[in-house]
Amino acid sequence: MAYIMVMFDYFEELLGGVEFLIAFGSLIGILGILIGLIFAIWGGSRLRYKMVGVIVFSFILVAVCGFDTGFKYFRIFR
Repeated sequence: MAYIMVMFDYFEELLGGVEFLIAFGSLIGILGILIGLIFAIWGGSRLRYKMVGVIVFSFILVAVCGFDTGFKYFRIFR
């Protein structure tokens, strides 16, 4: 019986870690979009080309993690 409780505790902590990573990925995605747009507008041509990749990766990250997940998890703007 104690073995089952240890397994439940382990999986609860594992799911808490996954939830943190999803929330952190959401914030990193939003930050990547903002930084990418800023440098794409005011950067040079080589920097602009690199920032398009950053923006695309950030959109994928936000699509997977969710837009407001990080805001809710870390209680930002509340």
